Amino acid sequence: MPFYIDGADEVNANLHMIKGGGAALTREKIVAACAERFICIADGSKYVSQLGHFPLPVEVIPMARSYVARELVALGAEPVYRQGVVTDNGNQIIDCYEFMIADPVAMEARINAIVGVVTNGLFAARGADILLLGKSDGVERIATS
Repeated sequence: MPFYIDGADEVNANLHMIKGGGAALTREKIVAACAERFICIADGSKYVSQLGHFPLPVEVIPMARSYVARELVALGAEPVYRQGVVTDNGNQIIDCYEFMIADPVAMEARINAIVGVVTNGLFAARGADILLLGKSDGVERIATS
Protein backbone atom coordinates (compact mmCIF):
# COMPACT_ATOMS: atom_id res chain seq x y z
CA MET A 1 0.00 0.00 0.00
CA PRO A 2 1.60 3.32 -1.02
CA PHE A 3 0.43 5.42 1.93
CA TYR A 4 -1.68 5.55 5.08
CA ILE A 5 -3.17 8.78 6.40
CA ASP A 6 -4.48 9.04 9.95
CA GLY A 7 -4.46 11.23 13.03
CA ALA A 8 -2.85 10.82 16.43
CA ASP A 9 -3.86 11.39 20.03
CA GLU A 10 -0.32 12.68 20.70
CA VAL A 11 2.77 13.11 18.55
CA ASN A 12 6.33 14.23 19.37
CA ALA A 13 9.19 15.76 17.37
CA ASN A 14 10.47 12.29 16.37
CA LEU A 15 7.01 11.52 14.95
CA HIS A 16 6.42 8.87 17.59
CA MET A 17 2.74 8.79 18.49
CA ILE A 18 0.10 7.59 20.87
CA LYS A 19 -2.91 6.33 18.94
CA GLY A 20 -5.89 4.17 19.82
CA GLY A 21 -8.15 6.50 21.75
CA GLY A 22 -10.96 5.06 19.62
CA ALA A 23 -9.87 1.47 20.46
CA ALA A 24 -8.79 0.51 16.91
CA LEU A 25 -5.05 0.53 17.66
CA THR A 26 -4.29 -3.02 16.49
CA ARG A 27 -5.89 -2.55 13.10
CA GLU A 28 -4.28 0.88 12.74
CA LYS A 29 -0.88 -0.65 13.53
CA ILE A 30 -1.37 -3.33 10.91
CA VAL A 31 -2.29 -0.77 8.25
CA ALA A 32 0.68 1.44 9.25
CA ALA A 33 3.02 -1.54 9.00
CA CYS A 34 1.79 -2.30 5.48
CA ALA A 35 2.10 1.27 4.21
CA GLU A 36 5.17 2.56 2.43
CA ARG A 37 4.52 6.07 3.86
CA PHE A 38 2.58 7.04 6.98
CA ILE A 39 1.20 10.56 6.95
CA CYS A 40 -0.16 11.89 10.23
CA ILE A 41 -2.49 14.89 10.34
CA ALA A 42 -2.96 16.58 13.71
CA ASP A 43 -3.71 19.94 15.21
CA GLY A 44 -1.17 21.80 17.33
CA SER A 45 -2.74 20.64 20.62
CA LYS A 46 -1.60 17.05 19.86
CA TYR A 47 2.08 18.02 19.50
CA VAL A 48 3.98 17.35 22.76
CA SER A 49 7.58 17.30 23.92
CA GLN A 50 7.08 13.96 25.73
CA LEU A 51 4.42 11.33 25.15
CA GLY A 52 2.18 10.37 28.04
CA HIS A 53 -0.17 13.26 28.68
CA PHE A 54 -2.82 11.29 26.76
CA PRO A 55 -3.53 7.89 28.36
CA LEU A 56 -1.76 5.07 26.53
CA PRO A 57 -4.22 2.38 25.40
CA VAL A 58 -3.18 -1.27 25.63
CA GLU A 59 -5.28 -3.96 23.94
CA VAL A 60 -5.39 -7.12 26.03
CA ILE A 61 -6.88 -10.58 25.82
CA PRO A 62 -9.71 -10.57 28.40
CA MET A 63 -8.40 -13.41 30.59
CA ALA A 64 -5.04 -11.60 30.95
CA ARG A 65 -6.44 -8.21 31.93
CA SER A 66 -5.57 -8.36 35.65
CA TYR A 67 -2.11 -9.78 35.04
CA VAL A 68 -1.33 -7.15 32.39
CA ALA A 69 -2.59 -4.38 34.69
CA ARG A 70 -0.20 -5.53 37.43
CA GLU A 71 2.70 -5.56 34.97
CA LEU A 72 1.78 -2.04 33.81
CA VAL A 73 1.80 -0.84 37.42
CA ALA A 74 5.32 -2.27 37.73
CA LEU A 75 6.31 -0.12 34.73
CA GLY A 76 4.98 3.00 36.50
CA ALA A 77 1.55 3.35 34.88
CA GLU A 78 -1.84 3.77 36.51
CA PRO A 79 -3.90 1.28 34.46
CA VAL A 80 -7.67 1.72 34.16
CA TYR A 81 -9.92 -0.81 32.47
CA ARG A 82 -12.00 0.94 29.78
CA GLN A 83 -15.40 -0.51 30.75
CA GLY A 84 -17.92 -1.35 28.09
CA VAL A 85 -15.40 -1.24 25.24
CA VAL A 86 -14.69 -4.30 23.13
CA THR A 87 -12.20 -3.92 20.28
CA ASP A 88 -12.86 -5.04 16.72
CA ASN A 89 -10.83 -8.13 17.67
CA GLY A 90 -13.00 -9.01 20.69
CA ASN A 91 -10.45 -7.82 23.25
CA GLN A 92 -10.41 -5.23 26.03
CA ILE A 93 -8.58 -1.94 26.52
CA ILE A 94 -6.55 -0.84 29.52
CA ASP A 95 -5.69 2.87 29.52
CA CYS A 96 -2.41 3.86 31.21
CA TYR A 97 -2.59 7.18 33.04
CA GLU A 98 0.20 9.16 34.71
CA PHE A 99 2.65 7.40 32.40
CA MET A 100 5.21 9.74 30.86
CA ILE A 101 7.25 7.88 28.24
CA ALA A 102 10.93 8.84 27.94
CA ASP A 103 11.87 6.18 25.36
CA PRO A 104 8.82 5.35 23.21
CA VAL A 105 10.56 2.71 21.05
CA ALA A 106 11.81 0.74 24.06
CA MET A 107 8.53 1.09 25.97
CA GLU A 108 6.50 -0.05 22.97
CA ALA A 109 8.57 -3.25 22.82
CA ARG A 110 8.50 -3.74 26.60
CA ILE A 111 4.71 -3.51 26.81
CA ASN A 112 4.21 -5.72 23.76
CA ALA A 113 6.37 -8.38 25.48
CA ILE A 114 3.88 -8.73 28.35
CA VAL A 115 1.98 -12.00 27.93
CA GLY A 116 -1.65 -11.24 27.11
CA VAL A 117 -0.98 -7.90 25.39
CA VAL A 118 -2.14 -7.82 21.79
CA THR A 119 -0.45 -4.46 21.18
CA ASN A 120 -0.23 -0.99 22.66
CA GLY A 121 -0.96 2.47 21.30
CA LEU A 122 2.66 3.56 20.97
CA PHE A 123 3.50 4.01 17.31
CA ALA A 124 7.24 4.51 17.74
CA ALA A 125 8.97 1.56 16.07
CA ARG A 126 6.81 2.50 13.07
CA GLY A 127 6.04 6.17 13.58
CA ALA A 128 4.85 8.64 10.98
CA ASP A 129 7.02 9.60 8.04
CA ILE A 130 5.34 12.98 7.66
CA LEU A 131 3.35 15.10 10.11
CA LEU A 132 1.02 17.79 8.85
CA LEU A 133 0.53 19.91 11.95
CA GLY A 134 -2.33 22.39 11.89
CA LYS A 135 -1.42 25.64 13.65
CA SER A 136 -3.10 29.02 14.00
CA ASP A 137 -0.83 30.44 11.28
CA GLY A 138 -1.16 27.53 8.83
CA VAL A 139 0.10 23.99 8.38
CA GLU A 140 3.63 22.96 9.33
CA ARG A 141 5.14 19.95 7.54
CA ILE A 142 7.51 17.88 9.66
CA ALA A 143 9.25 14.86 8.15
CA THR A 144 11.61 12.20 9.41
CA SER A 145 15.06 12.16 7.84
